[in-house]
Amino acid sequence: MQDSQTIEIYLSRLASAQENYRRTAAAVGADKISCAEELEAFVKGLGKEAAFDIYISDEKHECPSADEIKEVFLRLAEEQNIKVNVTEDEFLNLVDSGSRLTEDSKPRSLVHRDGDLHPAVHVWIIKRRDMGVYVLLQKRADMKDTDPGCYDVSVAGHLSQGDEFRSAAVRETAEELGVKIHGSQLRHIGNLNSHTVTNGVDDNEYVAVYIYREPVDEEGITLQQDEVSEVCWAEVDELLAVMDDEDFPNCIDVRELVMIKKAVF
Repeated sequence: MQDSQTIEIYLSRLASAQENYRRTAAAVGADKISCAEELEAFVKGLGKEAAFDIYISDEKHECPSADEIKEVFLRLAEEQNIKVNVTEDEFLNLVDSGSRLTEDSKPRSLVHRDGDLHPAVHVWIIKRRDMGVYVLLQKRADMKDTDPGCYDVSVAGHLSQGDEFRSAAVRETAEELGVKIHGSQLRHIGNLNSHTVTNGVDDNEYVAVYIYREPVDEEGITLQQDEVSEVCWAEVDELLAVMDDEDFPNCIDVRELVMIKKAVF
């Protein structure tokens, strides 16, 4: 968790000025702040011992309030010698205790620090052949923070703030494999909670699971090198038989393979 003397402020480029000032006021402990002048006056009153971590979402979207608030803190850092760090990060929407997608968003790095429940999508590319069901596996790149070099679901990814599950599945399939699909071609086969802690990453996900059954031009697959090192096909029953084999490093959730079998047979 954050240092007790460091105040974290989240500025979303997709939020209104009112929302960015409201969240900033709540973070610094003010009843209400509605403009840069009020913010500057309040922060000066906190004294030089205060320290701030400012997180700004990474969308290429003009947001005067986010820049205005950031500039207040940077100016005070120079004039008052207040400690200020500014970080640009992807923001993720959060999921509530009822498994509902909320409008609350938080920097991805802090979501993975604090174990906040957040949305994700998994897409399984499948095909029928010789009476069996085959799934396309991706092998995670060696540079990944979590489960490097392990076999995994065909496509996986988070929902950025303001996104929705099906559009995220379409986008991630194009980004990771270079395969362009339409949302109507995806079949939703279920949701599940997945919570793992690896190398300091507390990944607490609410996952929407899809299958894609249309033919895939394997020659046209283009891997996102920093995410995926290779892909291969595996028959579902054979895959289930070797899941616990240490010679087959994987981070596949067996519950998803069961979902696939139920959906196909």
